[in-house]
Amino acid sequence: RNELERLLLLPFAWLGLRWSGATFGRGWHFYGLPIIQKHRASTLTVGRNCHLRSHVRSNPLGPQHPCILSTRRANAVLTIGDDFGMTGGAIVCEEHITIGNRVAIGANTVIADTDFHPLDPERRRIAPNDGATAPIVIEDDVFIGMQCLVLKGVTIGRGSVIGAGSVVTRDIPPYSIAAGNPAHVIRMQEGVS
Repeated sequence: RNELERLLLLPFAWLGLRWSGATFGRGWHFYGLPIIQKHRASTLTVGRNCHLRSHVRSNPLGPQHPCILSTRRANAVLTIGDDFGMTGGAIVCEEHITIGNRVAIGANTVIADTDFHPLDPERRRIAPNDGATAPIVIEDDVFIGMQCLVLKGVTIGRGSVIGAGSVVTRDIPPYSIAAGNPAHVIRMQEGVS
């Protein structure tokens, strides 16, 4: 039944991609319809073999909402590599987010390079959508567990694993296993070079 639903939605997914202005490589697979929000003066590029699981029955963890890929400002650049997978997560880019190849993002994770709103109450009244931004880099072969939050200005090194429910507020070195709030390195992966 899930496969039949996926096949019936393919034409709508294709039209949605064309209309959004986002660039997707060959071999994309959508399970339910994602939300693609691209600012007309931004860049949103996804490599080959992308899997976005938006439908509640597409994963036993049950996404709480569709996958969201969003560039919110002019000149924002969201680049995602090949063999990418995400279940019901959100990636919100106001400046620059780079995600490497073979990255897997667990259910309901949020990645945002912005604070969305200023911390200062006076600035919030004047410019409520003018939060601080800083680029995010997620290198190749990273696995981010479910229900994580990746905040602005961090780099997650190649081959790292981020445990479920973590809040990533600072850089994570390559081949680390990190978890917690804030996320910290628990140990390095053994036998990886």
